[in-house]
Amino acid sequence: MAEMSGSNLDKTTIIQQAIASCCGAIITSLFVTPLDVIKTRLQAQSNPFPKGKCFVYSNGLMDHICVCENGDSKAWYKKTGHFKGTLDAFVKIIQIEGIKSLWSGLPPTLIMALPTTVIYFTCYDQLSEALKSRLGKDDEHIPVLAGSLSRFGSVTVVSPLELIRTRMQYRKLSYKQLYTCVSSKVAIDGWFSLWRGWTSTVLRDVPFSAMYWYNYERFKKMMCKEAGAHEPTFFIAFTSGAASGSIAAVITLPFDVVKTHRQTELWESETLKIPQRDCTSTWAVMKKIVTKNGITGLFAGIIPRLFKVAPACAIMISTYECGKSFFSHLNEKMDQHP
Repeated sequence: MAEMSGSNLDKTTIIQQAIASCCGAIITSLFVTPLDVIKTRLQAQSNPFPKGKCFVYSNGLMDHICVCENGDSKAWYKKTGHFKGTLDAFVKIIQIEGIKSLWSGLPPTLIMALPTTVIYFTCYDQLSEALKSRLGKDDEHIPVLAGSLSRFGSVTVVSPLELIRTRMQYRKLSYKQLYTCVSSKVAIDGWFSLWRGWTSTVLRDVPFSAMYWYNYERFKKMMCKEAGAHEPTFFIAFTSGAASGSIAAVITLPFDVVKTHRQTELWESETLKIPQRDCTSTWAVMKKIVTKNGITGLFAGIIPRLFKVAPACAIMISTYECGKSFFSHLNEKMDQHP
């Protein structure tokens, strides 16, 4: 595991790792965004979103809170006739609105996904290398520790940015108005108010990352051994990423459901001027969902989540591994012919 995951890393710089993760985030977003645009439009058709209501738009890389200004104002969820299903929606959106509409959720995805992904993947690789020197190359705790710490760091750094971005998106604030809005919020509620929703994000994303990287490194090592490869091929990375992403997505789904509930309740309470409910803690929300819908309520949306997370994880990690492999071979050539 360690030898193969480190083979490319030993020959790549931190900047090259950042570029590889950046390219991975862009390619993943390009592939996965249309799937979620179609899913959201189908959802809006069967259950229209009234003014001020929220939904969470997610493409497997990033979550975005979308506050509805009216029933059909945004391209992500506006009405265009009647869709009979996914394929019908795909064809009709292209025919009526043009192919660009399938990527209508891309700009906000890239604004947040790029810094998050760069911090996350680069930190993972750097932490893995640091831990290998202390714990030994074959220690199975390394992916768990590096995955957890890197995710914890990226969530903590990006959480206030996501809150600010959502405010800008909904209220169409200028930078001066945004500064006034944020500074007044900090003055009233303190600095920690910028990290609202951080707990539920950490509870979902940190265990997800720990399980994802542990399984990914194990699957990758096993498949490389079977194929007799020193480095993971695109197929090995893609398959390992999809399998490990699926396992982590299923196990952490209850926390994903809770996070969605908390995010939408928080924004609806602000936009619709509804008093904040007493049920604010993650565990309280979880208890409320179980009381209302039973245990199965915590696993709602398992199929759509798998359809997004599995390809997103597969495309992201295989692109990242290919990027690192490209840079490592480039560096080798430059060392041989300075």
